[in-house]
Amino acid sequence: MTAVIDRPVPHAPASAKPPRTPRTRGAGGRSNLPAKVGVNGLLILGSAYMVLPLLWLVFAATKDAGDLYSGNAFAFGTDFLANMQRLLAQDDGIFLRWLGNSILYAGIGAIIGGFVSLMAGYAFDKFEFRGKRGLYASVLVGVLIPNTATVIPLYLLAASVGLTNTIWAVVIPTLCNPFSVYLARVFSSGYLPGETLEAARVDGAGPIRSFLQVGFPMLVPGFVTIALFQFVGIWNNFMLPLIMLQNRELFPSSVGIALWQSQVQQNPEFATLVIAGSFVSVVPLIIAFVMLQRFWRAGLSAGSVK
Repeated sequence: MTAVIDRPVPHAPASAKPPRTPRTRGAGGRSNLPAKVGVNGLLILGSAYMVLPLLWLVFAATKDAGDLYSGNAFAFGTDFLANMQRLLAQDDGIFLRWLGNSILYAGIGAIIGGFVSLMAGYAFDKFEFRGKRGLYASVLVGVLIPNTATVIPLYLLAASVGLTNTIWAVVIPTLCNPFSVYLARVFSSGYLPGETLEAARVDGAGPIRSFLQVGFPMLVPGFVTIALFQFVGIWNNFMLPLIMLQNRELFPSSVGIALWQSQVQQNPEFATLVIAGSFVSVVPLIIAFVMLQRFWRAGLSAGSVK
């Protein structure tokens, strides 16, 4: 009778190193290093293209007219407070009026225009009605048409009803934007399930109540994203107020700064006003993005999922 003796299995020495994992290679066994370098290089160039002008503006706002065109462009000056004081005192503080007009135009367009666009996108997504495809196709066509191409027709319409040189000539065209309607439909289809609205209808809620009490609270991140796009677009709008307005008191900051820029050749001292005004005009945009960044990022990510 043969006895079977269990022998211990020999263990690898503790000092033995685990086998190396082979480097990840792309198709055909080639390294991904050139692709990574190319992608990161493009990202760096894009970041520099966006950041360097803003960085130059920060440095230029601290210089006088002499230092603005001489010396190191990315070096601080000593005239920041003097430039701000002169900006606020020029023409009896007209820049504060221009800045207030920009906040008024952009605020109304962002809040009311964003809400109107949200309702339109919600209707295109959740309702069925005659001519829906044709109307939505016209919205998509409107997205492809640049805003500058519609300025003259809008001016002729405003002139026919006597609205030129009034705040309504700038505010009314911003109350609905085709691109915002398109985004609203994307957000509605991604955020708001049809089953939720169906449950609200079963409970006796009508279409308006379903939107206000059920749909809108769920679409708040999308609304904030649309409002931010509206705010930035209206804030940077130049052609529409330039054509519609003749009264300096109604100018937004973009048109007012361009007016000062046209006087730089006759009076170089206006260059510091242009720089200081541009610097102050960027601040409200930064504040808006910082305050609403959480909703903005959530809205963009939800829209991309759909």
